[in-house]
Amino acid sequence: MAMSLIQACRSLALSTWLLSFCFVHLLCLDFTVAEKEEWYTAFVNITYAEPAPDPGAGAAGGGGAELHTEKTECGRYGEHSPKQDARGEVVMASSAHDRLACDPNTKFAAPAHGKNWIALIPKGNCTYRDKIRNAFLQNASAVVIFNVGSNTNETITMSHAGVEDIVAIMIPEPKGKEIVSLLERNITVTMYITIGTRNLQKYVSRTSVVFVSISFIVLMIISLAWLVFYYIQRFRYANARDRNQRRLGDAAKKAISKLQVRTIKKGDKETEPDFDNCAVCIEGYKPNDVVRILPCRHLFHKSCVDPWLLDHRTCPMCKMNILKALGIPPNADCMDDLPTDFEGSLGGPPTNQITGASDTTVNESSVTLDPAVRTVGALQVVQDTDPAPQEGEIIFTTNSKFCWAI
Repeated sequence: MAMSLIQACRSLALSTWLLSFCFVHLLCLDFTVAEKEEWYTAFVNITYAEPAPDPGAGAAGGGGAELHTEKTECGRYGEHSPKQDARGEVVMASSAHDRLACDPNTKFAAPAHGKNWIALIPKGNCTYRDKIRNAFLQNASAVVIFNVGSNTNETITMSHAGVEDIVAIMIPEPKGKEIVSLLERNITVTMYITIGTRNLQKYVSRTSVVFVSISFIVLMIISLAWLVFYYIQRFRYANARDRNQRRLGDAAKKAISKLQVRTIKKGDKETEPDFDNCAVCIEGYKPNDVVRILPCRHLFHKSCVDPWLLDHRTCPMCKMNILKALGIPPNADCMDDLPTDFEGSLGGPPTNQITGASDTTVNESSVTLDPAVRTVGALQVVQDTDPAPQEGEIIFTTNSKFCWAI
């Protein structure tokens, strides 16, 4: 259950990260598309006849004027302006102090005979909407507003909601001043406005940025919380596993301290060549060897079986759990409460009288040694004071069953 919980936390954290990335990406795309601006450039073609500088050369030339034509893509249509062509003579306000065209009563030097004319107005002092409306009320064919104060070729998309029936463009300051200088010299300037290039400019509003940022932060906090939870759970399970191992180790040490120990003496049957070897080191028993006797009546070299019991807490042969056999809980807190006659409660020290019950402690399916080894439990454990059977007693062995005959 612990591993499944950890895997679930890990999968959920990864899924949250992926969902966060996808969600924020979609938000960014959505707001990018929503906050786009479409605008068009305008080709500005001006034509004017500039008088010749030398009157004599002009008379000889027959007309005394030089025709100039300039075409540049320097204009920019207003946001609410119809995207169409316009043609007419360029004029300004009749009065010098009305050139900003902020006054509804502004009069323009419009040509006679109802010819089309285009109002040239500098930027400033009022809104673009007011300037364009005042010129529109004077029957202008188009309105050209030139930038002032930037000294660059910068133009913007003018907003003039409510005045949408007249072509309105903005041109850079240098171009506007050039046309103004021609008009101040009483040179007639004709302008032809045509549609230029369509442009798409994308913006992300401040509100959109804040919303996306907050959404991203919230999702990252959720992901971080899941990651913290995952690592806390992992740390807790690791500590619990370590504590459990320590408790089992302490319980095993106390259980080992309660197991019987004896020293092999010269003449004991364990030293005989036909006696089974230690199942851990696969070596025979020699005099002065210290052996450990387990509750299942199997015995092994003490130096061999003690490390095994610390790690596995089971008999190397029959896999009996020594903690369960001794009634010791894993935390070993009840060890001090064990009865003092512990050996007696287990049936006393090993004797030469082996019963059928002791034979069943060996699980043949769990022991991988040869058949002779499966009988070691009944033959190995003897009393220190009486290592061999008494005179007149005969040992019979039949299918791992032992009995004494007198």
